[in-house]
Amino acid sequence: MLTKFETKSNRVKGLTFHPKRPWILASLHSGVIQLWDYRMGTLIDRFDEHDGPVRGVHFHNSQPLFVSGGDDYKIKVWNYKLRRCLFTLLGHLDYIRTVAFHPEYPWIVSASDDQTIRIWNWQSRNCISVLTGHNHYVMSAMFHPKEDLVVSASLDQTVRVWDIGGLRKKSVAPGDDLMRLPQAVNNELFGGGDAVVKYVLEGHDRGVNWASFHPSLPLIVSGADDRQVKLWRMNDTKAWEVDTLRGHVNNVSCVMFHARQDIIVSNSEDKSIRVWDMSKRTGVQTFRREHDRFWILSAHPEVNLLAAGHDSGMIVFKLERERPAYATHQGTLFYVKDRYLRSYDYQSGRDNPLISIRRAGAGAGAGSDGGQNQNQNQ
Repeated sequence: MLTKFETKSNRVKGLTFHPKRPWILASLHSGVIQLWDYRMGTLIDRFDEHDGPVRGVHFHNSQPLFVSGGDDYKIKVWNYKLRRCLFTLLGHLDYIRTVAFHPEYPWIVSASDDQTIRIWNWQSRNCISVLTGHNHYVMSAMFHPKEDLVVSASLDQTVRVWDIGGLRKKSVAPGDDLMRLPQAVNNELFGGGDAVVKYVLEGHDRGVNWASFHPSLPLIVSGADDRQVKLWRMNDTKAWEVDTLRGHVNNVSCVMFHARQDIIVSNSEDKSIRVWDMSKRTGVQTFRREHDRFWILSAHPEVNLLAAGHDSGMIVFKLERERPAYATHQGTLFYVKDRYLRSYDYQSGRDNPLISIRRAGAGAGAGSDGGQNQNQNQ
Protein backbone atom coordinates (compact mmCIF):
# COMPACT_ATOMS: atom_id res chain seq x y z
CA MET A 1 0.00 0.00 0.00
CA LEU A 2 1.37 3.38 -1.04
CA THR A 3 -0.15 6.26 0.88
CA LYS A 4 -0.40 9.28 -1.42
CA PHE A 5 -2.20 11.73 0.83
CA GLU A 6 -3.54 11.89 4.38
CA THR A 7 -5.77 14.26 6.29
CA LYS A 8 -6.43 14.68 9.97
CA SER A 9 -9.98 15.72 10.82
CA ASN A 10 -13.18 14.65 12.49
CA ARG A 11 -14.49 11.18 11.56
CA VAL A 12 -14.89 10.77 7.78
CA LYS A 13 -18.18 9.09 6.82
CA GLY A 14 -18.39 9.81 3.06
CA LEU A 15 -15.81 10.07 0.25
CA THR A 16 -15.96 10.70 -3.49
CA PHE A 17 -13.24 11.28 -6.11
CA HIS A 18 -13.68 13.88 -8.84
CA PRO A 19 -13.63 12.03 -12.19
CA LYS A 20 -11.14 14.43 -13.86
CA ARG A 21 -9.43 16.74 -11.36
CA PRO A 22 -7.18 15.57 -8.50
CA TRP A 23 -9.91 16.33 -5.99
CA ILE A 24 -11.64 14.38 -3.27
CA LEU A 25 -14.66 15.34 -1.17
CA ALA A 26 -14.83 14.14 2.42
CA SER A 27 -18.04 14.44 4.43
CA LEU A 28 -17.50 14.51 8.18
CA HIS A 29 -19.32 13.45 11.31
CA SER A 30 -19.04 17.10 12.40
CA GLY A 31 -21.30 18.23 9.52
CA VAL A 32 -18.57 19.78 7.37
CA ILE A 33 -17.84 18.72 3.77
CA GLN A 34 -14.19 19.25 2.78
CA LEU A 35 -12.88 19.56 -0.80
CA TRP A 36 -9.20 18.53 -1.00
CA ASP A 37 -6.63 18.60 -3.78
CA TYR A 38 -4.87 15.32 -2.96
CA ARG A 39 -2.01 15.97 -5.40
CA MET A 40 -1.10 19.32 -3.83
CA GLY A 41 -2.24 18.34 -0.35
CA THR A 42 -4.36 21.47 0.08
CA LEU A 43 -7.87 22.16 1.31
CA ILE A 44 -9.64 23.95 -1.56
CA ASP A 45 -13.03 24.59 0.00
CA ARG A 46 -15.42 23.62 2.78
CA PHE A 47 -19.22 23.44 2.74
CA ASP A 48 -21.02 23.79 6.03
CA GLU A 49 -24.81 23.85 5.70
CA HIS A 50 -25.91 20.47 7.07
CA ASP A 51 -27.03 20.25 10.67
CA GLY A 52 -25.29 17.17 12.07
CA PRO A 53 -23.21 14.36 10.50
CA VAL A 54 -22.99 14.09 6.69
CA ARG A 55 -22.79 10.38 5.82
CA GLY A 56 -23.17 10.45 2.03
CA VAL A 57 -21.47 12.49 -0.69
CA HIS A 58 -21.00 11.96 -4.46
CA PHE A 59 -19.57 13.93 -7.42
CA HIS A 60 -21.53 14.06 -10.67
CA ASN A 61 -19.55 12.47 -13.52
CA SER A 62 -19.83 15.44 -15.92
CA GLN A 63 -21.62 18.44 -14.34
CA PRO A 64 -19.93 20.72 -11.73
CA LEU A 65 -22.19 19.21 -9.07
CA PHE A 66 -22.03 17.07 -5.98
CA VAL A 67 -24.79 15.70 -3.75
CA SER A 68 -24.74 15.22 0.02
CA GLY A 69 -27.07 13.57 2.52
CA GLY A 70 -27.11 14.01 6.28
CA ASP A 71 -28.59 13.25 9.67
CA ASP A 72 -30.77 16.37 9.23
CA TYR A 73 -32.90 14.27 6.77
CA LYS A 74 -31.80 16.60 3.95
CA ILE A 75 -30.29 15.90 0.53
CA LYS A 76 -28.42 18.90 -0.84
CA VAL A 77 -27.22 19.40 -4.42
CA TRP A 78 -24.24 21.75 -4.69
CA ASN A 79 -22.47 23.55 -7.53
CA TYR A 80 -18.79 23.58 -6.56
CA LYS A 81 -17.95 26.25 -9.17
CA LEU A 82 -20.53 28.61 -7.67
CA ARG A 83 -19.47 27.34 -4.23
CA ARG A 84 -23.02 27.04 -2.97
CA CYS A 85 -25.97 24.75 -2.39
CA LEU A 86 -28.42 24.96 -5.32
CA PHE A 87 -31.37 23.26 -3.63
CA THR A 88 -32.44 20.83 -0.92
CA LEU A 89 -34.54 17.69 -1.48
CA LEU A 90 -36.93 16.89 1.37
CA GLY A 91 -38.89 13.68 1.93
CA HIS A 92 -36.83 11.27 4.03
CA LEU A 93 -37.99 10.96 7.64
CA ASP A 94 -34.70 9.86 9.23
CA TYR A 95 -30.90 9.92 8.77
CA ILE A 96 -29.66 9.62 5.19
CA ARG A 97 -26.87 7.05 4.83
CA THR A 98 -25.78 7.27 1.18
CA VAL A 99 -26.48 9.41 -1.89
CA ALA A 100 -25.37 8.77 -5.48
CA PHE A 101 -25.93 10.22 -8.94
CA HIS A 102 -27.02 7.99 -11.81
CA PRO A 103 -24.23 7.66 -14.42
CA GLU A 104 -26.56 8.71 -17.27
CA TYR A 105 -29.99 9.98 -16.17
CA PRO A 106 -30.65 13.09 -14.02
CA TRP A 107 -31.33 10.92 -10.99
CA ILE A 108 -30.10 10.59 -7.42
CA VAL A 109 -30.59 7.48 -5.27
CA SER A 110 -30.65 7.85 -1.49
CA ALA A 111 -30.76 5.34 1.39
CA SER A 112 -32.22 6.20 4.78
CA ASP A 113 -32.88 4.99 8.31
CA ASP A 114 -36.59 5.55 7.50
CA GLN A 115 -36.32 2.09 5.83
CA THR A 116 -36.80 3.45 2.30
CA ILE A 117 -34.73 4.14 -0.78
CA ARG A 118 -35.74 7.18 -2.80
CA ILE A 119 -34.96 8.05 -6.40
CA TRP A 120 -35.05 11.75 -7.24
CA ASN A 121 -34.92 13.70 -10.50
CA TRP A 122 -32.48 16.50 -9.72
CA GLN A 123 -33.55 18.51 -12.78
CA SER A 124 -37.25 18.65 -11.85
CA ARG A 125 -36.28 18.41 -8.14
CA ASN A 126 -38.93 15.75 -7.49
CA CYS A 127 -38.95 12.37 -5.84
CA ILE A 128 -39.89 10.00 -8.67
CA SER A 129 -39.95 6.71 -6.73
CA VAL A 130 -39.95 5.37 -3.17
CA LEU A 131 -38.60 1.82 -2.84
CA THR A 132 -40.17 0.11 0.18
CA GLY A 133 -39.56 -3.43 1.43
CA HIS A 134 -36.65 -3.26 3.86
CA ASN A 135 -37.80 -3.41 7.49
CA HIS A 136 -34.79 -1.79 9.17
CA TYR A 137 -32.35 1.04 8.37
CA VAL A 138 -31.15 1.06 4.74
CA MET A 139 -27.38 1.52 5.05
CA SER A 140 -26.43 1.89 1.37
CA ALA A 141 -28.03 2.09 -2.07
CA MET A 142 -26.42 2.56 -5.47
CA PHE A 143 -27.21 2.39 -9.16
CA HIS A 144 -25.73 -0.24 -11.44
CA PRO A 145 -23.17 1.41 -13.78
CA LYS A 146 -24.86 0.07 -16.94
CA GLU A 147 -28.14 -1.71 -16.18
CA ASP A 148 -31.47 -0.49 -14.78
CA LEU A 149 -30.78 -1.87 -11.31
CA VAL A 150 -30.27 -0.59 -7.78
CA VAL A 151 -28.61 -2.60 -4.99
CA SER A 152 -29.32 -1.85 -1.34
CA ALA A 153 -28.04 -3.14 2.02
CA SER A 154 -30.01 -3.03 5.25
CA LEU A 155 -29.78 -3.82 8.94
CA ASP A 156 -32.70 -6.23 8.27
CA GLN A 157 -29.85 -8.63 7.25
CA THR A 158 -30.71 -8.59 3.54
CA VAL A 159 -29.34 -7.19 0.32
CA ARG A 160 -31.99 -6.28 -2.23
CA VAL A 161 -31.68 -5.79 -5.98
CA TRP A 162 -34.34 -3.55 -7.52
CA ASP A 163 -35.40 -3.34 -11.18
CA ILE A 164 -35.90 0.32 -12.11
CA GLY A 165 -36.50 -0.29 -15.84
CA GLY A 166 -40.12 0.86 -15.60
CA LEU A 167 -39.00 4.10 -14.00
CA ARG A 168 -36.68 4.81 -16.91
CA LYS A 169 -39.43 4.22 -19.46
CA LYS A 170 -41.71 6.68 -17.70
CA SER A 171 -39.05 9.31 -17.05
CA VAL A 172 -37.63 9.29 -20.55
CA ALA A 173 -41.04 9.69 -22.17
CA PRO A 174 -41.21 12.52 -24.72
CA GLY A 175 -42.09 15.94 -23.37
CA ASP A 176 -40.52 18.34 -20.95
CA ASP A 177 -40.30 18.14 -17.18
CA LEU A 178 -43.62 19.96 -16.76
CA MET A 179 -45.42 17.15 -18.56
CA ARG A 180 -43.80 14.66 -16.21
CA LEU A 181 -44.77 16.46 -13.02
CA PRO A 182 -48.10 14.65 -12.52
CA GLN A 183 -46.20 11.36 -12.77
CA ALA A 184 -43.78 12.51 -10.08
CA VAL A 185 -46.66 13.53 -7.82
CA ASN A 186 -48.36 10.21 -8.46
CA ASN A 187 -45.23 8.30 -7.47
CA GLU A 188 -44.83 10.44 -4.38
CA LEU A 189 -48.34 9.55 -3.22
CA PHE A 190 -48.42 5.87 -4.02
CA GLY A 191 -44.81 4.79 -3.66
CA GLY A 192 -44.38 4.26 -7.38
CA GLY A 193 -45.07 0.97 -9.15
CA ASP A 194 -42.07 1.71 -11.33
CA ALA A 195 -39.28 0.14 -9.27
CA VAL A 196 -39.80 -3.46 -8.17
CA VAL A 197 -37.69 -5.74 -6.05
CA LYS A 198 -35.97 -8.35 -8.22
CA TYR A 199 -33.98 -10.38 -5.67
CA VAL A 200 -33.67 -10.56 -1.90
CA LEU A 201 -30.24 -11.91 -0.94
CA GLU A 202 -30.31 -13.67 2.43
CA GLY A 203 -27.22 -15.15 4.07
CA HIS A 204 -25.78 -12.61 6.49
CA ASP A 205 -26.92 -13.19 10.08
CA ARG A 206 -26.40 -9.61 11.23
CA GLY A 207 -27.20 -6.24 9.67
CA VAL A 208 -25.65 -5.52 6.26
CA ASN A 209 -23.74 -2.23 6.00
CA TRP A 210 -22.77 -2.13 2.33
CA ALA A 211 -23.43 -3.76 -1.05
CA SER A 212 -21.77 -2.99 -4.40
CA PHE A 213 -22.21 -4.14 -7.99
CA HIS A 214 -19.28 -5.40 -10.05
CA PRO A 215 -18.65 -2.88 -12.88
CA SER A 216 -19.02 -5.46 -15.67
CA LEU A 217 -19.79 -8.96 -14.29
CA PRO A 218 -23.14 -10.06 -12.78
CA LEU A 219 -21.69 -10.04 -9.26
CA ILE A 220 -22.47 -8.29 -5.97
CA VAL A 221 -20.30 -8.01 -2.88
CA SER A 222 -21.66 -7.22 0.59
CA GLY A 223 -20.25 -6.57 4.06
CA ALA A 224 -22.04 -6.90 7.38
CA ASP A 225 -21.99 -6.79 11.17
CA ASP A 226 -21.45 -10.58 11.13
CA ARG A 227 -17.86 -9.63 10.14
CA GLN A 228 -18.22 -11.38 6.80
CA VAL A 229 -17.79 -10.29 3.20
CA LYS A 230 -20.09 -12.23 0.88
CA LEU A 231 -19.88 -12.64 -2.89
CA TRP A 232 -23.13 -13.13 -4.82
CA ARG A 233 -23.89 -13.95 -8.45
CA MET A 234 -27.07 -13.16 -10.36
CA ASN A 235 -28.68 -14.04 -13.67
CA ASP A 236 -31.99 -13.03 -15.25
CA THR A 237 -34.10 -15.12 -12.89
CA LYS A 238 -32.25 -15.55 -9.60
CA ALA A 239 -29.32 -14.56 -7.40
CA TRP A 240 -27.29 -16.79 -5.11
CA GLU A 241 -24.39 -16.74 -2.68
CA VAL A 242 -21.06 -17.79 -4.19
CA ASP A 243 -18.71 -17.59 -1.22
CA THR A 244 -17.93 -15.97 2.13
CA LEU A 245 -14.66 -14.15 2.82
CA ARG A 246 -13.69 -14.38 6.49
CA GLY A 247 -10.95 -12.43 8.23
CA HIS A 248 -12.35 -9.21 9.64
CA VAL A 249 -12.80 -9.33 13.42
CA ASN A 250 -15.41 -6.58 13.72
CA ASN A 251 -18.26 -5.07 11.67
CA VAL A 252 -17.46 -4.69 7.95
CA SER A 253 -18.20 -1.06 7.06
CA CYS A 254 -17.70 -0.94 3.30
CA VAL A 255 -16.71 -3.28 0.46
CA MET A 256 -16.20 -2.93 -3.29
CA PHE A 257 -14.78 -4.57 -6.40
CA HIS A 258 -11.61 -3.04 -7.83
CA ALA A 259 -12.37 -1.68 -11.29
CA ARG A 260 -9.19 -2.95 -12.98
CA GLN A 261 -8.00 -5.94 -10.97
CA ASP A 262 -9.68 -9.17 -9.87
CA ILE A 263 -9.75 -8.10 -6.25
CA ILE A 264 -12.24 -7.06 -3.61
CA VAL A 265 -11.36 -4.33 -1.09
CA SER A 266 -13.11 -4.07 2.28
CA ASN A 267 -12.69 -2.09 5.45
CA SER A 268 -13.98 -2.47 8.93
CA GLU A 269 -14.44 -1.21 12.45
CA ASP A 270 -11.58 -3.64 13.29
CA LYS A 271 -9.27 -0.81 12.05
CA SER A 272 -8.13 -2.67 8.94
CA ILE A 273 -8.42 -2.55 5.15
CA ARG A 274 -8.33 -6.00 3.55
CA VAL A 275 -7.66 -6.96 -0.05
CA TRP A 276 -9.10 -10.26 -1.32
CA ASP A 277 -8.32 -12.29 -4.44
CA MET A 278 -11.65 -12.55 -6.26
CA SER A 279 -11.00 -15.86 -8.02
CA LYS A 280 -9.32 -17.68 -5.11
CA ARG A 281 -11.55 -15.90 -2.57
CA THR A 282 -8.67 -15.55 -0.13
CA GLY A 283 -7.16 -12.59 1.67
CA VAL A 284 -3.97 -11.29 0.06
CA GLN A 285 -3.18 -8.10 2.01
CA THR A 286 -4.18 -6.41 5.26
CA PHE A 287 -3.40 -2.82 6.23
CA ARG A 288 -4.00 -1.78 9.82
CA ARG A 289 -4.30 1.45 11.74
CA GLU A 290 -3.50 1.61 15.40
CA HIS A 291 -6.45 3.56 16.78
CA ASP A 292 -8.94 4.33 14.00
CA ARG A 293 -11.97 2.38 12.84
CA PHE A 294 -12.64 2.52 9.09
CA TRP A 295 -16.06 3.64 7.82
CA ILE A 296 -15.98 4.22 4.06
CA LEU A 297 -14.09 3.30 0.87
CA SER A 298 -14.07 5.09 -2.47
CA ALA A 299 -12.40 4.21 -5.77
CA HIS A 300 -11.34 6.71 -8.42
CA PRO A 301 -13.43 6.15 -11.59
CA GLU A 302 -10.45 6.52 -13.97
CA VAL A 303 -7.09 5.95 -12.27
CA ASN A 304 -5.74 3.40 -9.82
CA LEU A 305 -6.47 5.27 -6.59
CA LEU A 306 -8.50 4.37 -3.53
CA ALA A 307 -9.49 6.34 -0.46
CA ALA A 308 -10.60 5.25 2.99
CA GLY A 309 -12.24 7.30 5.74
CA HIS A 310 -11.62 6.58 9.42
CA ASP A 311 -12.17 8.00 12.91
CA SER A 312 -9.58 10.77 12.58
CA GLY A 313 -9.36 11.57 8.86
CA MET A 314 -8.78 9.80 5.57
CA ILE A 315 -6.07 8.34 3.35
CA VAL A 316 -5.70 8.31 -0.43
CA PHE A 317 -3.62 5.31 -1.50
CA LYS A 318 -2.56 2.86 -4.20
CA LEU A 319 -2.33 -0.86 -3.60
CA GLU A 320 0.97 -1.33 -5.41
CA ARG A 321 3.67 0.44 -7.34
CA GLU A 322 2.86 0.67 -11.01
CA ARG A 323 6.42 0.91 -12.35
CA PRO A 324 8.31 -2.40 -12.72
CA ALA A 325 11.53 -2.79 -10.75
CA TYR A 326 14.51 -2.61 -13.14
CA ALA A 327 18.09 -1.35 -13.46
CA THR A 328 20.69 -1.26 -16.26
CA HIS A 329 24.38 -2.01 -15.78
CA GLN A 330 27.11 -2.37 -18.45
CA GLY A 331 24.84 -3.26 -21.36
CA THR A 332 22.57 -5.54 -19.33
CA LEU A 333 19.03 -4.89 -18.18
CA PHE A 334 18.13 -6.40 -14.82
CA TYR A 335 14.41 -6.60 -14.12
CA VAL A 336 11.83 -8.45 -12.05
CA LYS A 337 9.15 -10.58 -13.70
CA ASP A 338 6.98 -13.28 -12.13
CA ARG A 339 8.97 -13.05 -8.89
CA TYR A 340 12.27 -13.74 -10.66
CA LEU A 341 15.20 -11.39 -11.06
CA ARG A 342 16.11 -11.70 -14.75
CA SER A 343 18.86 -10.31 -16.95
CA TYR A 344 18.58 -9.24 -20.58
CA ASP A 345 21.79 -8.76 -22.56
CA TYR A 346 21.26 -6.06 -25.20
CA GLN A 347 23.98 -7.38 -27.55
CA SER A 348 23.17 -11.08 -27.59
CA GLY A 349 19.45 -10.68 -26.91
CA ARG A 350 19.74 -13.41 -24.29
CA ASP A 351 17.19 -13.34 -21.47
CA ASN A 352 18.06 -15.36 -18.36
CA PRO A 353 16.41 -15.93 -14.98
CA LEU A 354 19.01 -15.24 -12.28
CA ILE A 355 17.40 -15.84 -8.92
CA SER A 356 13.97 -16.46 -7.43
CA ILE A 357 12.95 -13.59 -5.19
CA ARG A 358 9.70 -15.18 -4.11
CA ARG A 359 10.49 -15.37 -0.41
CA ALA A 360 12.73 -12.34 -0.10
CA GLY A 361 10.45 -10.24 -2.29
CA ALA A 362 7.32 -11.18 -0.39
CA GLY A 363 8.93 -10.55 2.96
CA ALA A 364 10.67 -7.35 1.96
CA GLY A 365 7.66 -6.01 0.09
CA ALA A 366 5.33 -6.51 2.99
CA GLY A 367 7.88 -5.31 5.49
CA SER A 368 9.05 -2.21 3.71
CA ASP A 369 5.71 -1.02 2.34
CA GLY A 370 3.77 -2.05 5.40
CA GLY A 371 6.25 -0.54 7.80
CA GLN A 372 6.52 2.69 5.87
CA ASN A 373 2.76 2.91 5.75
CA GLN A 374 2.43 2.29 9.47
CA ASN A 375 4.74 5.20 10.18
CA GLN A 376 2.93 7.49 7.77
CA ASN A 377 -0.41 6.63 9.30
CA GLN A 378 0.41 7.27 12.94
